[in-house]
Amino acid sequence: MARRRPDPKEEALRAARALNPRPEAVTDPAFAESEFLDPRDLVQVRYEMVRRVRAEGQTVSAAAASFGFSRPSWYAAAAALDAGGLPGLLPARPGPRRAHKLTAEIVAFLIAALAEDPGLRPEESFGVAVHPRSVERALERARRPKSL
Repeated sequence: MARRRPDPKEEALRAARALNPRPEAVTDPAFAESEFLDPRDLVQVRYEMVRRVRAEGQTVSAAAASFGFSRPSWYAAAAALDAGGLPGLLPARPGPRRAHKLTAEIVAFLIAALAEDPGLRPEESFGVAVHPRSVERALERARRPKSL
């Protein structure tokens, strides 16, 4: 069985987190008729969905259905477009947004404890399961001068 060669556009969309996971759900006729419009491009699909309602007066339900989304997804896309422009239509990065285990209080305690005993291995001492490199990064951030 021959392997298909990777499509460079699909790889670029995947790398940018802009690959539509359900391009087959886009049934809008403009996407079938145009070489420019690509149902694999999530940002383009979301933008066209919002534009169809705002510029052409299509109902939210009809636009959402023809672009493979739900009505709440249309409202979320419209709000994201208003708040962040086209980059706002990209999905958010997965995972934690900040250091959430090592609170400011824990880091302050770590700095004081390490000042008393530089040989201390803090990842074993405070009852929080944290990777040693995470502790190092938190201490580096805490010691870094704050910029204005």
